[in-house]
Amino acid sequence: MKVIVVGCGRVGAELAGLLASEGHDVQVVDRRPKAARRLPDSPRIRFHEGNGFSRAVLRSAGIEHADAFVAVTSGDNSNIVSARTAKDTYRVPVVLARVHDPRRAGIYRDLGISTIAGVRWTVHQFHQMLLHRHLSPELGFGNGETLLVRSEVPAYLVGRRLTEFDVDGEIRVVEVTRAGRSLIPAHGASAQAGDLVTFAVASTALGRLRGFLDKELGT
Repeated sequence: MKVIVVGCGRVGAELAGLLASEGHDVQVVDRRPKAARRLPDSPRIRFHEGNGFSRAVLRSAGIEHADAFVAVTSGDNSNIVSARTAKDTYRVPVVLARVHDPRRAGIYRDLGISTIAGVRWTVHQFHQMLLHRHLSPELGFGNGETLLVRSEVPAYLVGRRLTEFDVDGEIRVVEVTRAGRSLIPAHGASAQAGDLVTFAVASTALGRLRGFLDKELGT
């Protein structure tokens, strides 16, 4: 995976190091050249001096080929501008951003940008959202401990009861969009082809949800 991280503070540097240690290629952008000192020595990390919303800097970082973009600067305005540039101009598949003021989270959500908010945001939460990037986060609650994510039901799960996806305290089906219409599934309702399902899921259970969607339950 090729990831661009804008902001080389404590979290940006730690996230970059974690991704690089897993074999991902990471381009880090920060307007402060001294911020590069935070980064671990890794051939998979490259530092770029400049603003995260500068198209010249982003092109230098290879944004045209990026799989994911994470904005974690100290300013909400910088994060939203750079994240929107990545999503709208360069069509990066996964765009995540830190939001310091939770009241602004709705702005990001309306733009289709997933956020981590609150004082206790963590590298772990961003890492989980990147690792399970095929699940589309719609909304987060608290400090990101609980997420709403959406996913189309795989063909091999069509006909299974939606309650089979539920895991007490970790995962629950809360909505289904079927043929363009939203509904709250009745008890015993089964998945149909083309269903887009909304799950309430603990951030620590994203891997388990992915397992449900990637293979037959119980196998």
